Amino acid sequence: MSVPDKQLSAEQSRQVADKIREEIARRRISRQALAEQARLSLSTLEKVLGGRRPFTLATTVRLEQALGVSLRQAGEAAPPPAAAVNGEVAPDSLGAYSRRAVAWFEGTYVTVRPSFGDKDAIFAYRTEISWDIAASSLVFRESERQDAAYTQFGEVAVPNQSRHIYLVTNRHGQHRLITLAHLAISGEMYGIITTLLAGRGSLLTPIAAPIAYLPIKMVANPSFGRVSADDPNHALYRQHLRRTTEESFALFLPG
Repeated sequence: MSVPDKQLSAEQSRQVADKIREEIARRRISRQALAEQARLSLSTLEKVLGGRRPFTLATTVRLEQALGVSLRQAGEAAPPPAAAVNGEVAPDSLGAYSRRAVAWFEGTYVTVRPSFGDKDAIFAYRTEISWDIAASSLVFRESERQDAAYTQFGEVAVPNQSRHIYLVTNRHGQHRLITLAHLAISGEMYGIITTLLAGRGSLLTPIAAPIAYLPIKMVANPSFGRVSADDPNHALYRQHLRRTTEESFALFLPG
């Protein structure tokens, strides 16, 4: 039996709405863009911001995920135990995994892949993987990207059959997929990213590349953005990218 989504009080809803309007003004984004990022309808967002409908816990969590900030007071952050009962097992479409079974994936990773614009450089950014109670699954969110407009977030699938994990971005039917093998002891993840390369004008070209996720504790002073050959972390990042293919975590067949 499903558990009803908790509604915030009128005062809590007002405080959350004020915080959201502040973030929208500070970031100079539209309400439509925020609604899309939070996977909400614009109508729903307009109603809760206008006070015509109270915020629910699920709606608030989705907006927090989209904005990357907490919208609630510290004492309100934890949902009541009843709300968590139905949020401990992922849906079948993501692998029906329990929160306890995938707890070791949660954390912060330094993500590295080849630069698409400079063959000698490496592109690095931060990825957070955490449990989302409202979505009842692991989710991921990227940050520290040099190309901030292309920052991705989405769901994490962990099917029992393949022993791999999948970071899935789905924006209005446009997908980006990252398939990873996980090393249980040390925590690194190696695999392949399939996405679209932005070219001139509106030209988009499918592209695939090796990718590695390194627990942030493995990198003393992480470098983010486009990491050139003279960067102190370039050799370490390159070593992990080579491991992806040299140890057959991902294969690239000739055409």
